[in-house]
Amino acid sequence: MESNFKIPEVKDSGRYFLDITGEVCPLTFVKAKLLLERMPRGALAEIRLAGAEPLENVPRALTEDGHELVSLTAQGAAHLLVVRKS
Repeated sequence: MESNFKIPEVKDSGRYFLDITGEVCPLTFVKAKLLLERMPRGALAEIRLAGAEPLENVPRALTEDGHELVSLTAQGAAHLLVVRKS
């Protein structure tokens, strides 16, 4: 089964960016995981998320998959998660 998910464009900083603030679990994790699968090893992803469930589940699941949690900062009602692909 082929995915219709496209890699977001790379920002000027060389980081990938994904905004999943409008998504609900489990799609938040699925989209974050698909992004990381398509990125080169060592690349950074900035993932913007909102809501208690994605805030708890996405960072935990990505670190369980072996990726490095670089930072997690509040941005108003949302949070910005920065992850390095393993």
